[in-house]
Amino acid sequence: MARDYYELLGVGRDAGEAEIKKAFRGLARELHPDVNDHDPEAEEKFKEAAEAYEVLSDDERRAVYDRYGEEGLRSGGYSSGFEGAGSFADIFDAFFGGGGPFGGAGGRGGPAQGGDIAVALDIDLGQVATGAALEVQFEAVSRCEHCHGNGAEPGTPIETCRRCEGQGQLRTVSRTPFGQIVRAVACDACDGDGRIPQTPCATCEGRGRVVSGVRLNVDVPAGIEDGQRIRISGRGHEGEAGGPPGDLYVLVRVAEDERFLRDGTDLVTVADIPAPLAALGTRMEVETLDGPQEIEIPAGTQPGETIVMAGKGLPPLRRGRHGDLRVVANVVIPRRLTSEQREMLEEFTLTVTPDNLRSDEGMFAKLKRVLRA
Repeated sequence: MARDYYELLGVGRDAGEAEIKKAFRGLARELHPDVNDHDPEAEEKFKEAAEAYEVLSDDERRAVYDRYGEEGLRSGGYSSGFEGAGSFADIFDAFFGGGGPFGGAGGRGGPAQGGDIAVALDIDLGQVATGAALEVQFEAVSRCEHCHGNGAEPGTPIETCRRCEGQGQLRTVSRTPFGQIVRAVACDACDGDGRIPQTPCATCEGRGRVVSGVRLNVDVPAGIEDGQRIRISGRGHEGEAGGPPGDLYVLVRVAEDERFLRDGTDLVTVADIPAPLAALGTRMEVETLDGPQEIEIPAGTQPGETIVMAGKGLPPLRRGRHGDLRVVANVVIPRRLTSEQREMLEEFTLTVTPDNLRSDEGMFAKLKRVLRA
């Protein structure tokens, strides 16, 4: 099946040279294995796009293709040039000059930022309410203090790498459809630094960096949510060749509290109220984050009704008012009655009138409340 080179690059048939080049570069970056390793056909798709670019960027070939298509190119003696073209990297480097689509042209190992570190921190609901300064422990790559990061035993010289002659690069030549491609790769003897310690540091074995344990106090802000992360700049792994360190990410995990359910900044708890006291009204203690506090239970409180304690919830992560504590009434029907209790209740039921049972709620409101309870 004939392929349309313009469709492959996503450009119109009147596209100019700059537009064609821009379209190919964007497509090539999408298909590069570094970002497209989930697609086993990425390399073949790239070769097709590169073939289209090779033709459309050449005025003579493009004119033949526009008039006669691929068949015209073949009959005119033009080969696609991609049969046996070598590795994906070789083809990519023919257009981008080495180093891949996301970096420079390779070569000497310069400063590189250190990696990030992730660590988990467990806190409780009380610490969410007040905020806390807590210690985390982790391992990080840091500069070797024995050699001050240069990899050499103190007092010993650092020599020019003989393999790369101090360039930090080794050059290789490969043949592609576009001619000879010279690629520069980091020297495997000096790791691209261009220098090698005559006597490697005894502590870090010449690497200039060591892995060590770190203890760090982290300020956990009040109101933080379970699963949120705190980013601490510059506390990750040490960078290479003087590069900046990475960052530390602290994943906050808030432990469940048997007393409360969290609903944003609000807290929800349940109060068990004996049915007679719910009918009569009473005062009782309920748990809050500040300790037990007394609340009033209005006479005639029904199962599932909510009593709000304003401002007794959690603070917001940023500015704003505290949440509330919502106390849900769980009206408890007494069980295992004594004979005397049963007799008293029987006498009481004889006095109950329809007016005692009357409610201003409609059927749907009652059903909703009962189901919620």
